[in-house]
Formats: sequence, structure tokens, C-alpha cells
Amino acid sequence: MDRSHPERPRIDRFPLEADGEQLAAVALAPADPVGLTAVALHGAGDSDSARLLPLLGDLAARGCRALALDFSGHGASSGRLAELSLERRLRQAAALIDRHAGGGGLVLVGFSMSGQTVADLTARYGPRVRAVGLCAPAVYAREAWPVPFGAGFTGIVRRPGSWRDSAALPALRAFGGRSVLVVPGRDGVIPAEVTAEVGRALTARSEHTRLELPDAVHRLGRWFGEHPSPRQRFVAALLRGAGHPA
Repeated sequence: MDRSHPERPRIDRFPLEADGEQLAAVALAPADPVGLTAVALHGAGDSDSARLLPLLGDLAARGCRALALDFSGHGASSGRLAELSLERRLRQAAALIDRHAGGGGLVLVGFSMSGQTVADLTARYGPRVRAVGLCAPAVYAREAWPVPFGAGFTGIVRRPGSWRDSAALPALRAFGGRSVLVVPGRDGVIPAEVTAEVGRALTARSEHTRLELPDAVHRLGRWFGEHPSPRQRFVAALLRGAGHPA
């Protein structure tokens, strides 16, 4: 199949009952599968999976089964944002993978807060994870991981340097697959020292690419939707060396 001009895949929306919630999930099936499942996870605030559809489409067009969900309290999912936590985000994302990703290789993409979730999933699924893409990623203190967002989380993460003991950093240092760190030039949210430390962790073992986008903003999920050329550069870099035939 000519992957340079592929047909856009069909979008399949479905409910996912997990972690005591009814979550809205989406899957895009490739016409010419390569045996990889890509899972893209949105950030915090008012983010949801809808803004990731162009990215999911590019991943599916290159042969990956592509999955995403609205975390509880987001988008069309049940629940309250104040009751969500990093721990629950991991449970919800793992439920999507366990029930809908099959048993093959995984490509994990996380935006902002989901940088932590992707690192947690990388530790959980080990060698099944072939590639990770971290887009303006955040990482958080171990103390903050189980705390609901409306019950003290903010106070913990606002302590200067609290992120330095994040479990995400050793998980990323241990990762030996393909990694891409996307750095927007106009990021007013993630401190440069966090980005630098994540980059150092990824270079420890992985086959790493740093993709700098000078004109991009922190909300890369939405920005990618409006800028197909850099989005497709990201997808190409992510799948290179991830067991993808390219």
C-alpha cells in the first residue's frame, strides 16, 4: 500500500466502563495494519480526545490501530475532574489498552499531564512499548500521584522542585525503545528545567529525537490539529525504529 496518500480511516466511538466511570473512547482501524497499537492521551483542564483526532488519523493511516479516551471529568466521560488523580488516569488508560489494544507492540503519546501517564504505562507494559512521544510533558512528585486534583494536588505540585522525585523520570531512563520529545517554542506552562530533565532521562537508553517547534504553543494537541506538516513530522519520527515498516 502507498502510505504517502492513504485513505483516512473510519472513526469508531465506544463506551469504556472502567475505574467506576463510563468513559468515552475512540478507535481508528488501519486499512493496512502493521501490528502496532498507538494510544494518544490528552492533557489536563478542558482537554479531551476530540482534539487528537487528526493525530490519530495520521497514526492509523500509517498502519497503527489508534486509540484514545476522555479521562473521567473530561469530554463526554462521566465523573468529576476534582475526583480524578494521576493514579486514576493510569487505571483508565490501562483499561483502554488491556481491553482494546490486543497483545502487540504499543506506541504511547502523551500531552502535558499525560507525560506522567505515559511514563507510568511504560513501566507497566515494559517491552511491549516500542515508542513513546512526549509533547510538552509534565511529571509530578510521587506524593502527588494518588491525590485527587480537588483535594490538595495543586498545593503539592506548586512546591518548587517537587517534580524532581517523580517516578516518571526513572521509568523514562529505563526505557529502551524509540522516543520523541516535542518542545514547543512558546510554552508558558512547563518549566524549561522539567523539559530538560525529561530529555536527559529519555537519552539514557532510548533511540531519541528532540523535535523543536518554534511557533508552537503548549496546547500541542490542538496546535497539531491546525498544523498538519509538523504533526506528520512527529508521527514519522515516532514510528521510525518502532518496528514500523515506514
